[in-house]
Amino acid sequence: MNFLEELEWRNMLQDMTPGLDEALNQGMVTAYIGFDPTAPSLTIGNYVQIMILKLFQLSGHKPIILMGGATGRIGDPSGKDKERELKSFDELDRNLEFQKQQFFKFLDFEKGPNKAEMVNNLDFYKEMNVLIFLRDVGKTLTVNYMLSKESVQKRLDSGLSFTEFSYQLLQAYDFQVLFQKHGCTLQMGGSDQWGNITSGTEFIRRNLGEKAYAATTPLLTKADGTKFGKSTEGNIWLDPEMTTPYKFYQFWINADDADIPKFMRYFTLKSKAEVEALEAQHASDPRELKRILAEELTIRIHSEEAYQSVLKVSELLFGRNADKQSLLDLSERELETVANEIPTFNIEKSIISNNLNIIDLLSEQTQIVASKAEARRAIQGNAISINKDKVSNIETIINPAFLLHNKYIMVENGKKNKYLVIAK
Repeated sequence: MNFLEELEWRNMLQDMTPGLDEALNQGMVTAYIGFDPTAPSLTIGNYVQIMILKLFQLSGHKPIILMGGATGRIGDPSGKDKERELKSFDELDRNLEFQKQQFFKFLDFEKGPNKAEMVNNLDFYKEMNVLIFLRDVGKTLTVNYMLSKESVQKRLDSGLSFTEFSYQLLQAYDFQVLFQKHGCTLQMGGSDQWGNITSGTEFIRRNLGEKAYAATTPLLTKADGTKFGKSTEGNIWLDPEMTTPYKFYQFWINADDADIPKFMRYFTLKSKAEVEALEAQHASDPRELKRILAEELTIRIHSEEAYQSVLKVSELLFGRNADKQSLLDLSERELETVANEIPTFNIEKSIISNNLNIIDLLSEQTQIVASKAEARRAIQGNAISINKDKVSNIETIINPAFLLHNKYIMVENGKKNKYLVIAK
């Protein structure tokens, strides 16, 4: 696999410094991307850059994950229209440790000469005092050079603290340290990082008299122009506790048809020939392309087991042939996922323990129907199901035996109206 050719057909190459193509053709190159631990988990937006490192490694080169234990304490002004709110050191440290474990899933840290490495830039600065920093780091770039960067220019009117202004010095020095200690000659990132990255190449040129390279990826936006990586509920996290595998899968299924060619190129590990063949095969049915991408990413980010769980939940919610066994096969965690997708009603478990009449369940305890009379009509009209069993008797008693995992009861009123009763 040729790395630059791979990026180009995927439309993932925005800018690069001269000579990078020749350097990559001469043998294994070491490159890094930095990640500041300002959030409790990585997001699907972060995964764009993880994909760059994955493709880089699959091309035979060596990736470095640089964890921003130091830079995360400062705040990067790039792409921001106002000053960041600083996180506490404890929060940043917790985030960093959690994100480290996530990265181990996505790159190969164990095998071969190009196995991935992870470095924390806090190690570069924790023994450095402010005088050494100003003398050895601050002296390298002029204020005029730093002011010329787009990320700084955009903030001059709205305000930019010295703290955030100095961020590019830290990122530039990071590159210099990685060049010296790890033989890292390439820094990559999103296009909003171009100024910071080229500051690093300038550091290496001025201080070491050596050549280093930069490459950036276009910032991924959706067809409607909005930022990629968010849903109506907020961020799409890579942590299953923050965004369930089901919601993760549905994010891709619900994507705009116009976004799928771009998303497929950014996120699949399939080859160019495979992608083009799939697009030709499913040109009239973009839903199938979404499903293929959703399957691949759910398995890669979460697991095959998580994907199978997603299918079970999807079948129960949308499948025409969902039966009682498909409901009984769901784990408690899967029913919890279902509860996040359909209307729910909480009732005291003691009420069920005291033998609750079906009419009272439907009308008084849950308001699934508006009145007792409507509940009777629904039952007599064969519209009500409890745990996928039709209820025909208005005297039916709901007791603890109906509870799935000692907690849930599924109620259906007609073919489309599904509810979960949660006994607490």
